[in-house]
Amino acid sequence: MSEDDSEKHYRSSLPGFLGTIDTVISRIESVMLAAGVLLMATNTMANVLSRFILGSSIYFSEEINRILIVLITFAGIGYAARHGRHIRMSAFYDMLPTGGRRALMIVITLFTSVIMFFLCYYSILYVIDLYGKGRVLPALSIPIFLIYLWVPIGFLVTGIQYLLTAIKNMRSRDVYLSTEIVDGYKDTEKEV
Repeated sequence: MSEDDSEKHYRSSLPGFLGTIDTVISRIESVMLAAGVLLMATNTMANVLSRFILGSSIYFSEEINRILIVLITFAGIGYAARHGRHIRMSAFYDMLPTGGRRALMIVITLFTSVIMFFLCYYSILYVIDLYGKGRVLPALSIPIFLIYLWVPIGFLVTGIQYLLTAIKNMRSRDVYLSTEIVDGYKDTEKEV
């Protein structure tokens, strides 16, 4: 199976229920990200064409892109965590032996998971506050709290992903950046 095939048909290597959760979340994220980016590109192109051909912008285009940016951003943080793509400062980490790196990775992923759940909690309070205010988008008349529902969902999914990574590192002899990505560097330079 090629790398492209594995991206299309992601299956978690975690056992049982944890693997099922990981796989389902991955598929939902992939659809949300792909649809969000395609819709944003289509909306932006339609707005530009409307501006040049008809002489005026689509009045609700900016609001749609605002909704999609929130969706893509908070669906993307879980996706980045799943694929080990978050920025890391690893100078001291890289000097440790495998056992030390694995222990540190467990601490880092558990701490990050707790922070994500903490942010999820506070973002839920924020969404509840927005709901209570009853504000709506001016052009689309969509309640603003609906747009920001993606924020706690994104933090929750990312927290779960980091928790699953911690569990993977507890169960494995290797060091994992995510449930599927083994820590290490690939030598991508070729000698001429």
